[in-house]
Amino acid sequence: MLSLPSVPRRVRTAVGALLLLAALTALVVLPRSDRGTAARQDGAPTRITDGDIPWPGEGQAAVTLEGSGQVLTHGAQRPVPIASLAKVMTAYVVLTGHPLRPGEEGPRIEVDRQAAHEAGVGGESTVVVTPGDRRTERELLHLLLLPSANNIARLLARWDAGSEEAFVRKMQRAAHDLGMRDTTYTDAGGIEPTTTSTAADQLKLAREAMRLPVLRDIVSTREATVPGVGRVANSNTLLGTSGVVGLKTGSTTPAGGNLLWAAKTDGTHLLLGAVLHQRAHTTPAEGLTAALEASRALIDGLRARPLSTGSEG
Repeated sequence: MLSLPSVPRRVRTAVGALLLLAALTALVVLPRSDRGTAARQDGAPTRITDGDIPWPGEGQAAVTLEGSGQVLTHGAQRPVPIASLAKVMTAYVVLTGHPLRPGEEGPRIEVDRQAAHEAGVGGESTVVVTPGDRRTERELLHLLLLPSANNIARLLARWDAGSEEAFVRKMQRAAHDLGMRDTTYTDAGGIEPTTTSTAADQLKLAREAMRLPVLRDIVSTREATVPGVGRVANSNTLLGTSGVVGLKTGSTTPAGGNLLWAAKTDGTHLLLGAVLHQRAHTTPAEGLTAALEASRALIDGLRARPLSTGSEG
């Protein structure tokens, strides 16, 4: 039977000392209070300080600071007509199915007779287009989101899904996937009063929409020139003021005025907000003016407030 050679005493002593040192080192940890402070400094989100927020005097609203996990709401969060805010979902679904890289124009889409015939339909925002013209996906998205053309919303829906009805089902599936439980889409443009949502739900869409570079670029554009159509202006007149960089207006008589907005607080933070149902059942112009004014007051009030650092909850 083989026997292992004995280990010299000095080697055993050295090994024992090393093991003891390792055990003592493992026991040296930060005090609990220090570890908690480090965690808060490294991971705590920046948040909006609550209290005395200049909320609109009517309707409903919601705001969030991107990345904070915090959503502040005002007014009853019940579904109301949202008018052309629906077009943000239309653009989101189109770009999800047909993504564009920054600077890319995308495929050319033929203007059909229906889109041309619908131009100038009473009570709707539309743009004049010529049947047979072929406009790029990006050009049509400009017409959808800047002058808020309903005939272009329906054209994009038919191009993407074969029919507006099929496209609306895709819009509803996207809303479900984004957790927009109180949202119902019944048309691609938002002219139908049965297309409804809440301010809190619209923030969920705004967060995802602003992560699409092409959509973010278009909604921040004050005006654009589209071949065959000419110069078109963005209906969001807050752009370029109060840090506003998007997103979309919407107004009808049943919906009143609505604004889904994005605004910079400084070089690193993005505020997102939704103001719905302003001066409902008046005129679209009166409602939109009220939504823009209420949104400006809300944005300016939030941008003037100090941001806090704390845990989510």
